[in-house]
Amino acid sequence: MAHLRSRRGLALAVPVVLSLTASLGLLPTAASAVPLPAPATHSADGPNLAYVVNTRTDHRTIESVQRAITRNGGTIIATYDKIGVIVVHSANPDFGTALRAVRGVQSAGATRTAALSAAGTTDEGAVQVLSKAEAAQAERRATAGQEPLEADQWDLRTIGADKAAAINPGSRSVTVGIIDTGVDDTHPDIAPNFSAAQSANCVSGKADTTYGAWRPVDADHYHGTHVAGEIAAARNGIGVAGVAPGVKVASITVAQPDTTQLFYPESVVCAFVFAADHGIEITNNSYYVDPWLYNCMDDPDQRAIVDAVNRAQLYAQRKGTLNVASAGNSNDDLDSHALTDTSSPDDSTATTRTVDPHECFDVPTQLPGVVTVSAVGVNDAKSYYSSYGRGVIDVAGPGGDKYQIPDTPSKNGRILSTLPNDQYGFLQGTSMAAPHVAAVAALLKSTHRHATPARLLALLKAEADNPGCPAGPYDGDGDGVVDATCVGGKHVNGFYGSGVVDALRAVK
Repeated sequence: MAHLRSRRGLALAVPVVLSLTASLGLLPTAASAVPLPAPATHSADGPNLAYVVNTRTDHRTIESVQRAITRNGGTIIATYDKIGVIVVHSANPDFGTALRAVRGVQSAGATRTAALSAAGTTDEGAVQVLSKAEAAQAERRATAGQEPLEADQWDLRTIGADKAAAINPGSRSVTVGIIDTGVDDTHPDIAPNFSAAQSANCVSGKADTTYGAWRPVDADHYHGTHVAGEIAAARNGIGVAGVAPGVKVASITVAQPDTTQLFYPESVVCAFVFAADHGIEITNNSYYVDPWLYNCMDDPDQRAIVDAVNRAQLYAQRKGTLNVASAGNSNDDLDSHALTDTSSPDDSTATTRTVDPHECFDVPTQLPGVVTVSAVGVNDAKSYYSSYGRGVIDVAGPGGDKYQIPDTPSKNGRILSTLPNDQYGFLQGTSMAAPHVAAVAALLKSTHRHATPARLLALLKAEADNPGCPAGPYDGDGDGVVDATCVGGKHVNGFYGSGVVDALRAVK
């Protein structure tokens, strides 16, 4: 397995190889391709980049802006009329500047710093595959009513998901859309709960619903399959169990198919719109939008990225979709006034910069209405890598922590779930915490069918259990150095928000 770049960060993965056979508003609709390249009246000797052009939503403005795009050497890939977002490719080095001067354009900018064909960077973690010996040991420890590998799923027991499944495993009328690297829907633990009709590939910025387009291109794009199993692996006597084994999952692929696995803004815009227009009640977002870890509003390109993605996710909210996102694996205090970003841009040459998280946003997790999730280990303590911040974190979920060791057959503190090609493996990260929260939200939606996204968030917070700030200094990795400071009280604080979600309370 190749290393996976920070998809919400630390995808510290430990797979198990077991082959079990604030424009910040407006609204979108389905994308319409408008391939209208026109004679260029400008220089076209720059790198071929992707852009988002954000406009007013009336048809006259959109049509006028489309003509301006063509005049300035742009090729329109998709137009999302109801949110006023147009996805464009252009090799004109002055394209962004020219479009920002067009009447009706509210923001416009490049969504990447490297040409469309460029390769990118590597990741921060590796996946650990479950060995046959570990699998056999787990199966021997499984008790009556458990899935074969469930003895190693400490996370289910931590949030009462094992007991919740006996009361209400979730409704098949609820779908969680996994915006990620693709999902292997042929996996025996995922196939029973997969919704092909609600799945697509959005990598280009325009939805491709060709059968199977949603699948990962290879085994190294394992992240989305792992997330899918955490949410809804079936209780079918095979492998593992999901937190909500009765709900459906859909795959909306947004990761680049090459080794970079980058999640560009135009792909994510497409994904949120597709989810909203196809009746997906909850989306899971275990990533940050590339190429910027934090998008700063004083940069016109980064401002356009925030604007475009926010329009799309707000549209999804207005259509009834709750968006859940991971907080990140940098151990950053998202309520501070100065953070150091050494990884951006991650599609070309990164530089070191100081950012203010109140002016520079981690997208999508810091967008309004998105459920921001931090990670805990088996001891319900903040995972050493998890970002945090009072007023930023909404709730927490099990994400795994190699320093918090469970009493399980493998003694592995990470999260065990599905991998492509009928395999299983361990991963840790806020990437794993978010799907636990998304799954609990799906359980809540199963019993509160008419709950709005805002109501679901309130219910998530109400059923959560808050461990409170640590009594002493927080040293997550045990090296004797204080790693983070928790601010707040027993009910709400910067480490856990309103607390760690509880699946059993959600179904009672």
